[in-house]
Amino acid sequence: MCGIAGWVDWDQDLTRHRDIVERMGATLACRGPDDSGVWLSEHVGLAHRRLAVVDPAGGAQPMVRHRGTRTAVIVYNGEIYNTPELRRELEAMDWTFRGHSDTEVLLAAYMQWGPRCVERLNGIFAFAIWDDRDQSLFLARDRLGVKPLFYARRGNDLIFGSELKALLAHPAVEPEVDAEGLAEVLVMGPARTPGHGVFRGVCELKPGYWLFFGRRGSRLHRYWFLESRPHEDGLPATAGRIRELIQDAVRRQIVADVPVCTLLSGGVDSSAVTAFAAGELSRAGSEPLRSYSVDYAGNDRHFHSSAFQPDTDGPWAARVSRFLGTRHRVVLIDSASLADALSRGVCARDLPGMADVDASLYLLCREVRREATVALSGECADELFGGYPWFRREEDLNSGTFPWVRMLERRTRLYSPEILGYVRPERYLACRYQEALEEVPGLPGEDPRSARMREVLYLTLTRFMPILLDRKDRMSMAVGLEVRVPYCDHRLVEYVWNVPWSMKCCDGREKGVLRRALADILPADVLARPKSPYPKTHDPMYLARVRERVLRILEDPSSPLLPLVDLQAVRQFATSEVETFELPWFGQLMSGPQLLAYLVQLDVWLREYRVAIR
Repeated sequence: MCGIAGWVDWDQDLTRHRDIVERMGATLACRGPDDSGVWLSEHVGLAHRRLAVVDPAGGAQPMVRHRGTRTAVIVYNGEIYNTPELRRELEAMDWTFRGHSDTEVLLAAYMQWGPRCVERLNGIFAFAIWDDRDQSLFLARDRLGVKPLFYARRGNDLIFGSELKALLAHPAVEPEVDAEGLAEVLVMGPARTPGHGVFRGVCELKPGYWLFFGRRGSRLHRYWFLESRPHEDGLPATAGRIRELIQDAVRRQIVADVPVCTLLSGGVDSSAVTAFAAGELSRAGSEPLRSYSVDYAGNDRHFHSSAFQPDTDGPWAARVSRFLGTRHRVVLIDSASLADALSRGVCARDLPGMADVDASLYLLCREVRREATVALSGECADELFGGYPWFRREEDLNSGTFPWVRMLERRTRLYSPEILGYVRPERYLACRYQEALEEVPGLPGEDPRSARMREVLYLTLTRFMPILLDRKDRMSMAVGLEVRVPYCDHRLVEYVWNVPWSMKCCDGREKGVLRRALADILPADVLARPKSPYPKTHDPMYLARVRERVLRILEDPSSPLLPLVDLQAVRQFATSEVETFELPWFGQLMSGPQLLAYLVQLDVWLREYRVAIR
């Protein structure tokens, strides 16, 4: 993976502002530690930071291509998994290639087919192409939004980057938030409304969209969306097709010119990815696959089971590793390191995030990066197949809001009356929920229960999954690790979307059809294991550390957090009420300690980014 940034300005000569473009690119150095480059023309500047994964010698960027009198330049972040097929098709049209990078093929594909090239891509990507022929910039993002891309319009300017920090490095983009941006952080957070960049005037290019920016204006176009239609296959054929699609996605995504591994929890999703990856490497005669899992010091003594986290990963990851013959390593994280990494999580995400759930993934990826450059993950199967507890909890299904958002009223007691009046939490959340429901592509004739499950699946895919994809991208790229997600293959997503809910949960089990699809490649006890999320620490020392940190913030008169919160309410929560959150207030893992940690991250964000509230 890589980091990209750029600036188009029709009113001035950008060759005189190389320092700004370089500064924007430099903020993304962690995404691309292997190389950097800048390309400047009169009205455009492009910056690139490279993590060399495929064709280290021939894939340098910005990449320039000439064809006749036409010149095009690309900066690109991602991987195109059907590169060989595209290359053969382009070669039949008299295109020639110097190397074997997907960047070179992608640039030729745009020059041949224009914006419609994105419809041919199987991969994860965010890229920008400057076409000198018509003085235009083309931005595009992959269908599921695995790779990030933000932009801002300032007069006749367009400023873009892989991460918010790249835009903030431009003098025209200030770290300001208004009521809507603050509501994103205090109400929706750690999630974020698709397309919302939080900072004032900053947008996210939504998944499945492209943006054309030229002298005569701009055009935003949605090139991909889910379509609901009757499912024609029976259960055996459906399970077989799902298996084929997952196996093919892993086969394509295991390709790299650098060491590859998997993130293995011992759950069904990551175990399947690991099984297919291990099989591919074995057939190729490669060394045994490396696999990694995470655990926490003290969890062997302090873990307690719940409906949201029924058991621990350790024994299961070891079981699957032995079965598949992987070289497995457990990364053990202690409470002190976890609490200290909360700040690093904010800087990686550019926003308050999933607290220690972010921080622990950062620490895990940092250790994995010592031995591998690419990792395959089981992320997003639960969104696709309906594996989360809220698909089975009636109180969540009927809550009248996003089913992973709970106890909003209890949380907002911690905010000051002035802030509550400014952001109006209940109204903001209700509006965003209604917007999301209106997007759902319904299926005529579907019974009410199935229609409701389709709604919740859509909400989960488009509103919950992005928070996990953001987390995976930012925490991994903060240490220069590329993480690929086979379950986000758009062919699989399109197929499974229309599999009826009764089939998805066949055999009386969550993700029943997926378990059937994997019946002969994983041990029976692994296939029967209940859904368990990415683990969190249960060590009381972690709670003690974040409690102490929050109380120190409350005593600091210079803290920018203080005007946002009710000091007495936060102090009371930190000292006596933090353990009263019996259910997660967000998702599956974020309960009382994580709410304190979120306040810590909010303070870090306001300080480090010098956020101004307007």
